[in-house]
Amino acid sequence: MRTWILKMDNNHDHENGNFFENLPEGFVANALALTSPRDVCRLSLVCTVFRSAAEWDAVWEKFLPLDYHKILMEAEGGGGGACGLVRSGSKKELYISLCDHPLIIDGGNKSFSLDKWSGKKCYMLAARDLSIVWGDTPRYWRWVSVPESRFAEAAELMSVCWLEVHGKIDTSMLSKDTSYVAYLVYKSSPDIYGFEHQPAEVSIGVNGVQSQTMTVYLDPEAWQRQRYGHGLAGRRMGIINRIRRLGSHSNDGPPLNGPKPRPDGWLEIELGEFYNEKGQEGELEMRVMEVKGGNWKGGLIVQGIEIRPKAN
Repeated sequence: MRTWILKMDNNHDHENGNFFENLPEGFVANALALTSPRDVCRLSLVCTVFRSAAEWDAVWEKFLPLDYHKILMEAEGGGGGACGLVRSGSKKELYISLCDHPLIIDGGNKSFSLDKWSGKKCYMLAARDLSIVWGDTPRYWRWVSVPESRFAEAAELMSVCWLEVHGKIDTSMLSKDTSYVAYLVYKSSPDIYGFEHQPAEVSIGVNGVQSQTMTVYLDPEAWQRQRYGHGLAGRRMGIINRIRRLGSHSNDGPPLNGPKPRPDGWLEIELGEFYNEKGQEGELEMRVMEVKGGNWKGGLIVQGIEIRPKAN
């Protein structure tokens, strides 16, 4: 698309003003549909004909997944406002709605949305859709309603010595030929304990074949101490830990990672990357475990596991 614009710009008719304004709007719309949502937003600033063509349904229909009608029909409440946008015929508004307002699907066990800049599919598996060891034992876990969660229930860790959380999703549900990253989405309560000195292990793979493993700190404060330390001794330890992390990307051991804040107020921690190659079939499996320390731990509130395209 950029090559096409440059070629047109080189043939610019200076006597007749802006060459682009003389292009047929339908021709421009067809060209925009061959790019990406990000490029359409940028190119809409070129001139008025680009801006007008960028509103065409034919453009945004290309960026919606082929099965979006089926997804809307299966969503709780029939897709809510999104279905209303289908009836109104505004494909751009529908696209934006699916980016900004995830749909609850699969009986409340998953959410679906689109990545705003690529149009690729995003999913979050609710805590109820995960396999949590002792998850149905109130002494160890309890199910709570959290107003900020997109799902009806979240899993609150009361106290366990064996932490193990599994999630899986069929690769056919994801966009093809796309690099994905999986994240555990959670909160830490003020009373979090047991994770101060014992990191957890996370992994991701297809059909039970583990392809990537990382070591993570689930306690945000423990992670900050690992990164930066406190006081003179802590700063020295922070330097040592940073050196260790740099070396951890070698074959000596798995890399270290920690939680990052999300715009929705939750924390997320990366579980690993996965490339969903066209034609590949199977289940993408994700795991969070801390079973080596043997100490009791608690104070996490798990919303779910999110799988979204890797940011470029």
